[in-house]
Amino acid sequence: MFRIITLERECGCGCAGTACELARRLDWKLWDQSLTEEIAKQADVDCGTVEQREERIDGAFYRLAKTFWRGSYERQMPLDSSQTFDADCMVRMMQSITQRIAEEGHAVVVGRGAPYFLRERSDTFRVFLYAPRDEKLRRIIAGGISAKEADDLVDTVDRERMAFIKHYFNADWPTRSLYHVMLNTVVGDEQVIATILHTMRQLESGSSANDASLRGVALK
Repeated sequence: MFRIITLERECGCGCAGTACELARRLDWKLWDQSLTEEIAKQADVDCGTVEQREERIDGAFYRLAKTFWRGSYERQMPLDSSQTFDADCMVRMMQSITQRIAEEGHAVVVGRGAPYFLRERSDTFRVFLYAPRDEKLRRIIAGGISAKEADDLVDTVDRERMAFIKHYFNADWPTRSLYHVMLNTVVGDEQVIATILHTMRQLESGSSANDASLRGVALK
């Protein structure tokens, strides 16, 4: 029985709306912006600080400076929370929060490494959403972003996500074998949602039938 859905996505493919509707239909908790808020609360920083580091790696200069700082007498200097909260810190917190979410169940979790943190759990249904570039640009612009900004976002956000997954999980992005379904959202939001729910139920039914068959074999 699936108790968690993770949604990984390309920038601009419409994942936020899909996740919200899935959570509504299933009456499950949505963890998207609320994840940002939870991390900010635990780290004692504002949401903007978290958003600057989500699904990104720290710059090469910062990583070099951090290595030097760790070995320097300056490590004793007081720093405020926004200075000590970096990508490594965020990933550690995200792993802890994701595991707690999974234990509670009945959750739809968007991005932030969740499919990788929960890859060993049999109760997690993992989805990857993508779309052609023109479709992604159309959706972003419809959300009130300028055409130039939309073009920049499509070029940079997914590249940052790819680097993030490679750095922290030593995996390709997307890791195709990780997902139960990969869907092109150009088919329409309703079709995407229906396919996710239908596939989940089919897999659950198949698992139940296999379990019953195995029990029958064991009794003979």
